[in-house]
Amino acid sequence: MNTALFRLLALTLALFLAAAAAPSLHAQDLGAIRARMEKRIPQIDALKTQGALGENNRGLLEVRAAAPDADSVSAAENADRTAVYAALAAKTGATADAVAKSRAKQIANNSAPGVWLQRDSGDWYKK
Repeated sequence: MNTALFRLLALTLALFLAAAAAPSLHAQDLGAIRARMEKRIPQIDALKTQGALGENNRGLLEVRAAAPDADSVSAAENADRTAVYAALAAKTGATADAVAKSRAKQIANNSAPGVWLQRDSGDWYKK
């Protein structure tokens, strides 16, 4: 699946940049984050297909409908994404919020049809 491959490549690039720039996050920590995020991809994709999860305009997952594990999966993924965004912000001199919003646009552009996405205005739509 092209979307999964793109997500894996983007994740690898983000973690590489974070590792190069964030002395507070050790390579060991980033490796653990990457492993957790990669492991969750199939579960996240399934929950998005069901309409249970969507991608908000801050680069984070948001629960859209009740589904088993939706809350726990989104919480774990969002914690890891937040750590990566903070590391990238430290590297680039941007704020973590700016990094997250930029990542939200990338995620939206590369999301599969039918995935719930949030516009900058806060409105939700299906791609």
